[in-house]
Amino acid sequence: MRPAFRMAGLSTLILLLCAAKDAMPSSSHWKPTWPSYRVPVILPQSTLNLDKPQFDAEARLEVVSPCGPACHKSSPLPTYEKVKNYLSYETLYANGSLTETEVGIYILSNGGDGSQGKSRTKRQIYGYDSRFSIFGKDFLLNYPFSTSVKLSTGCTGTLVAEKHVLTAAHCIHDGKSYVKGAQKLRVGFLKPKLKDGSKGANITNSAMPEKMKFQWIRVKRTHVPKGWIKGNANDIGMDYDYALLELKKPHKRKFMKIGVSPPARHLPGGRIHFSGYDNDRPGNLVYRFCDVKDETYDLLYQQCDAQPGASGSGVYVRMWKRQNHKWERKIIGIFSGHQWVDMNGTPQDFNVAVRITPLKYAQICYWIKGNYLDCREG
Repeated sequence: MRPAFRMAGLSTLILLLCAAKDAMPSSSHWKPTWPSYRVPVILPQSTLNLDKPQFDAEARLEVVSPCGPACHKSSPLPTYEKVKNYLSYETLYANGSLTETEVGIYILSNGGDGSQGKSRTKRQIYGYDSRFSIFGKDFLLNYPFSTSVKLSTGCTGTLVAEKHVLTAAHCIHDGKSYVKGAQKLRVGFLKPKLKDGSKGANITNSAMPEKMKFQWIRVKRTHVPKGWIKGNANDIGMDYDYALLELKKPHKRKFMKIGVSPPARHLPGGRIHFSGYDNDRPGNLVYRFCDVKDETYDLLYQQCDAQPGASGSGVYVRMWKRQNHKWERKIIGIFSGHQWVDMNGTPQDFNVAVRITPLKYAQICYWIKGNYLDCREG
């Protein structure tokens, strides 16, 4: 029997917005466990052809917003029509053509229970620099570091499927126009730089770190949510600072699945992790972890040391997957940029990651899978 769809109304939307907050891991299980979420269904309704973009914007390697946690928490819940508008998206193809797709948000009535201001221009380093440069192919080519890739526009991305890369929207689009190089966007994979005749010989005994080089794959198409394109001029823009790239061919590496972001209090140690290609360490993959300091429904506020170039990195955690009886890492957010926050009258800045909410999970998963039935478990 085919599952029946019901259009999500405002009251249902509010329940969906609160689902991530109320999902609790089993209190009887000592391991930090991936919760189950009620994931909605997001399906395309109509697609229009748009004029070819100009590709005249400068690539932005960071985003700055003055709206902090209190600002976001005091904002009214969006209406169903607004959320539909934010989750509609543009698709840019390698030949320069552009489309806009309107979406509908649904819940399954049966067939599946669904249980399953200031500019900080110098540094984003907080006190002692706690980043780690990852050297040697034994680390760089192994999971999870091997899932981090470099975009030709200067940002970082993360492998989330056989042909898909998750990154920040501002690496592709500045909110008004697509950036220079977006039409011929490429994704770089670090590989050992072999000397002539070595043909992969084992040189790990060398005292010096091995030199690496990037092997590039062209991007076939790019999806950017309208929430970023319409909202970048105001405070909701950062909430939708994510994009998905589809490569022209499979990358043949192990990838990291996406997951719905649990509340910060349920993260192991309250910490997040991510690796990126920070500009101040050219050619190096840089790993860091830190505590989450605050959160809103759409954003995680933290003080992980980072520099421009790291934006677009996939923020991940490792938790117990009860159904599979194993530990599993998942991408729960995308590193975006930083915000200045008024903390009791004192300005303080945080680095910010966009959380993968149930709605965003449904959207990104559909972009990857093309089938909502494969996107029921967050």
